[in-house]
Amino acid sequence: MGEKKQSLGGKTIVLNKKVRRDYFIEERYEAGISLQGWEVKSLRAGKVEIVESYILLKNSEAYLFGALITPLPTSSSYISETQRNRKLLLHRTELNRLIGAVERKGFTLIPTALYWKNGHVKLEIGVGRGKKMHDKRETEKKRDWERQKARLIRR
Repeated sequence: MGEKKQSLGGKTIVLNKKVRRDYFIEERYEAGISLQGWEVKSLRAGKVEIVESYILLKNSEAYLFGALITPLPTSSSYISETQRNRKLLLHRTELNRLIGAVERKGFTLIPTALYWKNGHVKLEIGVGRGKKMHDKRETEKKRDWERQKARLIRR
């Protein structure tokens, strides 16, 4: 899960690869995330999973639910909430746009990537619609055809 790659702003901590398969992503936003000290240390070690996580808007604020950050063995023994809800840090105008997209247009907010930018942890939020089964099949057929074309061209 802790795949290291260059991303928008720096080193990628983790990618949510299910997003491209399950959703049509219309827009992307960058959000800060409120973390505790032990969580940052675990992120540096790559001990995080965001595959099953999701974003909810409550009281005009955005929260990340279901992200699993595993504490390091050297961390304090007081850590009890590895899957706690974490507040996302966004500007008010961005929050208003997200609220409008979710409530009026029926979009879903999905965490797509977690990465470092100028020493800060950033979460990339995808605003998208869920794919139906036939859409997933069509995407898979296109991908297979592109692979096959590339093989034929190489020969």
